[in-house]
Amino acid sequence: MYNFKINNILKPGLYCVSTPIGNLGDITFRAIDILNKSHIILSEDTRVSSKLLSKFNIKTKLLSNHKFNEKKNLNNTLNLLKEKKIISIISDAGTPTISDPGGILIKECIRNKIDVFPVPGSSAATAAVSISGFSNNFFFCGFLPDKKLQIDQLFQKISNLNYSFVFFISPKKIKKVTAQIQKYFNDRDILITREMTKFHEEYIRDKVKNLNNIKISEKGEITVVISENSILQNRLQVIEESVKKKIVKLLKKMSIKDITSKISKENNISKKIVYDFCLRKKK
Repeated sequence: MYNFKINNILKPGLYCVSTPIGNLGDITFRAIDILNKSHIILSEDTRVSSKLLSKFNIKTKLLSNHKFNEKKNLNNTLNLLKEKKIISIISDAGTPTISDPGGILIKECIRNKIDVFPVPGSSAATAAVSISGFSNNFFFCGFLPDKKLQIDQLFQKISNLNYSFVFFISPKKIKKVTAQIQKYFNDRDILITREMTKFHEEYIRDKVKNLNNIKISEKGEITVVISENSILQNRLQVIEESVKKKIVKLLKKMSIKDITSKISKENNISKKIVYDFCLRKKK
C-alpha cells in the first residue's frame, strides 16, 4: 500500500521522530523509513505506539520511555548509542520533548557528543498557530502549571510581551482558569482547538471577554492560542523621530527595500509603515 523508497543511509545516533497528533495519515515517509531502520524505538506509551507501528507494518522493537522511567533507561540507551546503534524516540503524538519526555536523553547525548537528528512532522502548537490568524511570533507555554499562583506569575510575565501565545490544557481545566485568562488578556482574541486532525475536530474563535459563554466539550485534548496585544502592537507602529532621522540618512546610501528590512527588524515596526515613510521621503 505504501510504496516509497528513501535512499538515505542512516547515520548512527538518536532520531527525534515526530508522529501524527491524531490523523495517522499525517506521518511522513521519512519517519516510517527511520522507524523501520532503527534498532530500538523509545516510546512514551507502547500501547499507543504499537497501533501506529502496526498500521505501517513497522517491526522495530518498542521500549517504554516515559517521565517516570526515562532516567532509569538513560545509561542503557547511551551505551547502545555509543555502540553506533540507531535509536528513535517518539511520543504518543506530535514532536518528542515538546511538553513530552525526551529532554533528559537529548541533553545527555549532547554532553556525550552523540549525534541527535530531528525528523520533523506534526506539532499541535505550530498547527494551531498556523490557522489562528494571529502573529506568528508566538510564545509557547506547554501545559499550564497546576497551581493558581504559578499561572498568575506566568500570565503576568507574558502579558507584557507583544506575542501571541500557545498552551495545552484539558477541557475541564480551562473552565477553572477562565477568570485568570480574562484578567490578563481580556482585550485579545482566542482560538480554542479540540481534537485537531481527528474526526470530531473542533475550532472555536471568539474574544477572550466572551470565554464564559463558550461551550466546550469535556472530551479530547485542547490547544489554545491567544492573540498578540493589539494595543501594544499599535503603539509599536509609530516611528519615533530619532528613527525617522536615521531613515533619512540611510536613504542617501541604501535602497528602500534594504532600509525597510533593517529598520523593521531593529525597531519592531511594520515593514509597510517603514516602506511607506521611505517612499514619502524619497519623493
